[in-house]
Amino acid sequence: MERGGFVYIMASRRNGTLYTGVTSDLPYRIAQHKAGTLGGFSDRYGCKLLVWFEQHDEIEAAITREKRIKEWKRLWKLRLIEEMNPQWEDLYDQLF
Repeated sequence: MERGGFVYIMASRRNGTLYTGVTSDLPYRIAQHKAGTLGGFSDRYGCKLLVWFEQHDEIEAAITREKRIKEWKRLWKLRLIEEMNPQWEDLYDQLF
């Protein structure tokens, strides 16, 4: 059985450091980022704000999209975020 997935972008602050990731359980993964339990890049640079996400019916599609976004120029990522979230609000609470 296929499971859906999410592509997401975390930020340290507005126009700050960005982290792009993929997961099948977005609320759980964001909670891990916020708690600092994942280690690595997002913890090192304080990426704790969920500023953008996109849902996919299949995890493979989410993984493909994540890889493409990671290749983008920073300016393109900023535009993507601001189209969905112009105030750079933390979208975590909207997941519930």
